[in-house]
Amino acid sequence: MNKLDALAALRGRFPVLEPGHVWLAGAGPGDPGLLTLDALAGLAQADVIVHDALVDQRVLALAGSQAELEYAGKRGGRPSAQQADISRRLVELARANRRVLRLKGGDPCMFGRGGEEAIALAEAGVPYRIIPGVTAGLAALSAASIPATIRGVNHAIIFATGHADPDFDWAALARTGQPIVIYMAMRNVEQIVEALARGGLAPGTPAAVIVAATMPEQRIVISRLDRLADEVRKIGFTLPGLIVVGEIVRVRDRLLRLLADAEAAR
Repeated sequence: MNKLDALAALRGRFPVLEPGHVWLAGAGPGDPGLLTLDALAGLAQADVIVHDALVDQRVLALAGSQAELEYAGKRGGRPSAQQADISRRLVELARANRRVLRLKGGDPCMFGRGGEEAIALAEAGVPYRIIPGVTAGLAALSAASIPATIRGVNHAIIFATGHADPDFDWAALARTGQPIVIYMAMRNVEQIVEALARGGLAPGTPAAVIVAATMPEQRIVISRLDRLADEVRKIGFTLPGLIVVGEIVRVRDRLLRLLADAEAAR
């Protein structure tokens, strides 16, 4: 049974990637088990896969034999493809009647420039489809045994990017009292911590750093706000990581303790 037959058995009628069309798809946070069936359908059908740096090689290995892989990754502090060039390339490939899969880590529209690419395609008259993916902001928490929401602890959760404008009001986020999940924050963690403290977050506010979420090399460091910058410095500013600040981090210890007790009782 080939990939498309397997998809048909699992999903019924799977979506068809037509020549001249572009799919903007999320590959999830890394673990191929978190790839959606529709993203897998795109991998199986695409003539060209334009992929980001954080798409796992095991996911790319699921591409059909006809597919060409084009790297278009952006990594902080390193020579990277420019967004305008990537958007132009997607239009160019579609106009050449190729079936194009633009594959991004996580979800394409969660700090992934998917919206910008959709606008560029729409302006060029190129048919496109957005295929959602499991965003790292949720998958990383689950992988670290940190619930995104839990009754009696938080009523909301905030997603933010560490690449925000220097004038971004982090203090306003701190004043909500709700947990904050920060993407791409490693390089700017010191400034972010200072701003959150100015907003009223106590030095002992629980915090966590999650690197390579859902991957075999996943690393989780549990800390507190006043030690967070030092912890990130030890890990390395250049590694892709997610930062979580808020009381939901404290629930992890309770869950792990209960699990240990259950194991000991067996």
